[in-house]
Amino acid sequence: MTAPSYWLHTLGEITPRPPLDGDLTVDVAIAGGGYTGLWTAYYLSQVAPELSVAIVEAEYCGFGASGRNGGWASGLFPVSEAKLTRRFSASRAASMHEALADAVDEVGRAAAAEGIDCDYAKGGTITLARTPAQLRRQRGTTGFLDAAAASEICGATGVLGGVYSPHCAALHPAKLVRGLAAAVEARGARIYEGTRVQRIARGLVATDRGSIRAGTVVRALEGYTARLAGHRRALAPVYSLMIATEPLPESDWERIGLKRRETFADERHMIIYGQRTADDRLAFGGRGAPYHFGSRVDPSYDRVPAVFDSLAATLTEMFGITPEIAYRWGGPLGIPRDWMPSVGLADGMAWAGGYVGDGVAAANLAGRTLADLISGTESDRTALPWVGHRSRQWEPEPIRWIGINAALHATNLRDALERPARVSSVD
Repeated sequence: MTAPSYWLHTLGEITPRPPLDGDLTVDVAIAGGGYTGLWTAYYLSQVAPELSVAIVEAEYCGFGASGRNGGWASGLFPVSEAKLTRRFSASRAASMHEALADAVDEVGRAAAAEGIDCDYAKGGTITLARTPAQLRRQRGTTGFLDAAAASEICGATGVLGGVYSPHCAALHPAKLVRGLAAAVEARGARIYEGTRVQRIARGLVATDRGSIRAGTVVRALEGYTARLAGHRRALAPVYSLMIATEPLPESDWERIGLKRRETFADERHMIIYGQRTADDRLAFGGRGAPYHFGSRVDPSYDRVPAVFDSLAATLTEMFGITPEIAYRWGGPLGIPRDWMPSVGLADGMAWAGGYVGDGVAAANLAGRTLADLISGTESDRTALPWVGHRSRQWEPEPIRWIGINAALHATNLRDALERPARVSSVD
């Protein structure tokens, strides 16, 4: 089986677990074998070990975003604290961000407790300002650094400043998800791979291999949610693509820095993200691939040569290197209409997702929260503002296709307009 990412490739041949073989009855049925579903099962085994749990996955655990992402376990949330404050309250907004910051550490604690060597390195993250417009947006932001301090962390070209946060760890996402699946299985949950979910309803997960009856059904399909009957407009599957270089020589790393494996981005509008891997590669990704009509998801969309070329050119422009690109891959992530991730349980139907690409740590928090909700455990997590939130559906086609792709083009244009001649410093 061909590995769909550099991360999965490093694990060698992956043999899927056996599929579901006929009908089954359990206490909790989870649709999706990525971080969200696995963390939910993991924490349920702690707070309610008496519950029987089954997970069904169309391919194998980690095939989706959990095995393809940028490897950032970050405290980032796609809705700003200011917007959360206006919508909820200052204290609830702060609690959301504090819980996500704690989730970064919890991922590392849980991985260590289960003996999962996922190359976890909590070096924090830096967002560079490399144009005057980017610098203006950053001034006054918590964690702001001047050009010298920012360049000391990440030696990109033309750095004018940056914002640093300690709440991020670089890791190997595929090692984490595959190790987590093994840990969940060892704790008694049943995992059925090669089993595609076709429909969910109260008390039922219908698959191409049989049906599972359950007191609680959990939807944890993230970027593949649109494939589910009745959920085409719940989350828009938007593609993010990545490249990984061959290992870079020490001379390059002396200039680039990232000594503690800090993750990095810059303040452009079109999102980019990168990390220094444990084997000294640059793993680098970004948005920009088109949204496909009807929320279609297909393996052929994982590769867009123009986006890969743009990512490689960005690395060259950022670091003054022309590295050999060893791996190219991509896949869909889930975006809700209001960009607000959510977790909830109502009438036996639970869900979590819509992480907008920041799901590694958020899925851990979501899994703990779902475990509390399903087991009836009151906690600070169940009072967080994303609990019970319901985003409105995306517009029908062709409005959805026109709107999302127009926004992508507008974002590229904004970045182009902010790209003046390179300057080396700003007072």
